[in-house]
Amino acid sequence: MPLLELDGLTRRFGGLVAVNAVSMRVAAGEVRAVIGPNGAGKSTLFNLITGVLATSEGEARLDGTRLTGLPAHRICQHGLARTFQITALYPEMTVRENASLAAQAREGRRWQPWGGGSVFAAAVSRGDAALERLGLGPLADQPAGLLSHGDQRLLEIAMALAQAPRVLLLDEPTQGLSVQETARAVDTLAGLFATGAMTVLLVEHDMDVVFRLAHAITVLHRGAVIADGPPDAVRADPAVQLAYLGGLD
Repeated sequence: MPLLELDGLTRRFGGLVAVNAVSMRVAAGEVRAVIGPNGAGKSTLFNLITGVLATSEGEARLDGTRLTGLPAHRICQHGLARTFQITALYPEMTVRENASLAAQAREGRRWQPWGGGSVFAAAVSRGDAALERLGLGPLADQPAGLLSHGDQRLLEIAMALAQAPRVLLLDEPTQGLSVQETARAVDTLAGLFATGAMTVLLVEHDMDVVFRLAHAITVLHRGAVIADGPPDAVRADPAVQLAYLGGLD
């Protein structure tokens, strides 16, 4: 059974159908990219999966458990973690504090008055481990707002990893990065994904990044799926080429 399943996921804003009956299966250990022209509905799809936006129709399931209708924090506790297009950090807090705070989001009992010390210590440990995986350990005591843009993007990924997700959703992880920063980020991600132990849904505009990292690709156009399959087949699909060249009605 697939780890993440989407069935007919739809979101309407008045007369606009931003996401139109999207169905998808993501297997455990798979890195799947979601691509499409600007306005195709990619980030809206992420918002539906993670509970940021309410779904008009359809549902998302994680390992058979329905996620649709749950609040975002409950979906996180079920094992989904995400990053955002616009970096979302606490700039005045240290890198370590950002990571450990994110790690606490997975703990359903984090606000209980008993056992708080052990929960906090475990969160710090998971946060530090995530920072090391992203090469940010030496920067742990720096304020997050003083990091380079590239390191801030890596910190946001580390914050997601600190939640020990079963599925990691990355929304444009290389957006705004320089060529050098992009190369470093992609090398880091490729290393993380190499073992096949992570299940990833990736929205990315840089096709070089997509074709290096993704095992499978789903293409959206005007909110609907127009192609789905391995990278080489998607690259050669005439409908995909038309959509990116502006010729698909």
